[in-house]
Parts: sequence; C-alpha cells; structure tokens
Amino acid sequence: MTFQQTSPNPYAVVERGDIELQFFGLKQHEPTESYSTCYVLTDDVDGLHESFRAGLKAAYGKIPTRGLPRIGALKDMSYGMRQFLMTDPGGNCIRIGQPTSEDQHHRPAPKETFARALHHASLLADSKEDPAAAAKVIDRVLRLEDERPTPAQLLRLLVLRADVAGRLGDVDTAASALAEAAAVAAQLGAQERESVQDDLERLAELQA
Repeated sequence: MTFQQTSPNPYAVVERGDIELQFFGLKQHEPTESYSTCYVLTDDVDGLHESFRAGLKAAYGKIPTRGLPRIGALKDMSYGMRQFLMTDPGGNCIRIGQPTSEDQHHRPAPKETFARALHHASLLADSKEDPAAAAKVIDRVLRLEDERPTPAQLLRLLVLRADVAGRLGDVDTAASALAEAAAVAAQLGAQERESVQDDLERLAELQA
C-alpha cells in the first residue's frame, strides 16, 4: 500500500512492480453485487498465481475459493490467455493473465461433446461469471447415457462443477463432486495427470 486516506473521501493505492491499482470508497456499496473489474497483463502468470495464493493463505489461514475474498483456478482460456481471477474483499474482480497466442479472439467451440461442454462451462464460469449457467451445462452433459467422457474430461468437469457449486453456496453438490473427482484422479495415469495438472491443483484447493 503506497497511499491511504479516510477524508474527504476514502481512497487507497496499492502497487506491485509496475502495476498500480487505485481504490475509492462508495457509500452503500454492496461487495457481493459489485461488477468492478480490471485486467492485468503479466509475463509470469503462474508465479503471480502462486504468490497470490501464498499471500491469501498467510492472511486468512487458507486459500479462499468462495465468498469474499476468493481466488480462482489458473487455466488456459479459449481466447489465447492463461489467466486466473482474484476477487478482493470489496468485490472487485482482478483478472490476471498472460497471452499464450497473438490471436485474442475466441476459438470456435470444439465439436466433441464433452470438450464442447468444458469450453462453454469454463467461459460461463470465468469470463461471464455465471456459475449457475455453467452448472447447468455440466449437469446436462454428465446425464448423457449414450456418451461418456474420458477420465481426464470427467475430472475437469467434476472439478469445475465443484468450483461453481461452492460459489453458489451449494455445499452438498460441491462435496459430492469433489469426492467423485478425487476418485477419478486416483485412477489417472501419469500422462493423464500431466494433462490436467491445473485441475488437480484446483481440486486440492477446493478440498482444503
């Protein structure tokens, strides 16, 4: 924190490296209804994700994954970014990402059923911040009887389902999805585990 004042109006400035964020107080502000956001570009998104997690754990005794504040999963998005979301106690969503492609347009949704569901559910959960819609996509595809996902796809779907359930306050569904995801993870081979490493790390966070 490099600046703070309480009058004539609440104001604060925080810095990290070359990034400076400025915050002001707003009367009758409801953090849970906030739509304030910004996007921070970096060349070390993995390092920042780990640093943010460590800082949150030091401050709160755990890594918060729901409520305020909370930190989201680190993942590769369909628009050429590797990113995570961190929502602060005031409800401000800070998106931190690193380009993985020069093309920042959304890629077409995959044709395969479960890859397509993951594509849409991930965008709904982390780009539109609509966990309820993401949950509907996942629940619908997991009810299919004539098609089944690969173990890696199933793990990713279950971890995301647990994540959005937690955000929605649906404790029972979150616990059930986490238990099923843990059982699937235990059966994965080394190559499969490598392909879903981000999801395994998120699973560990959600289980904590």
